[in-house]
Amino acid sequence: MTLDEILAAVDAEVLVEPPYNVDFESACASDLMSDVLLFTKPNMLLVTGLTNPQSIRTADMAEAPAVMFVRGKYPPSETLALAEEMGIAVLLCRYTMFEAAGLLFVAGLKGLGKLPIIHQ
Repeated sequence: MTLDEILAAVDAEVLVEPPYNVDFESACASDLMSDVLLFTKPNMLLVTGLTNPQSIRTADMAEAPAVMFVRGKYPPSETLALAEEMGIAVLLCRYTMFEAAGLLFVAGLKGLGKLPIIHQ
């Protein structure tokens, strides 16, 4: 799925432009960055309400080329500056995480699939 298709599916806006074109293969929706790191896939869109710089650092470690902040939560300037520096696109969406994920799925973006049960 292209960035333009994602933007249209959830009526999002771009806060930090991507440095290159990406074909997104899947999305991960979570506010728990440790979960994001457990279940990374190539060209994954990170959907989160966590707007601090840690979300950008996590996206970088997960090799996710874009982060979409949900619930209309505008990130602080330091988060945007870090995203710009690291070459990670930032999108802003007004839907809840649940609704944004559902709209993206209906539009054709895959999730991470059925995951194994993890005993802790």
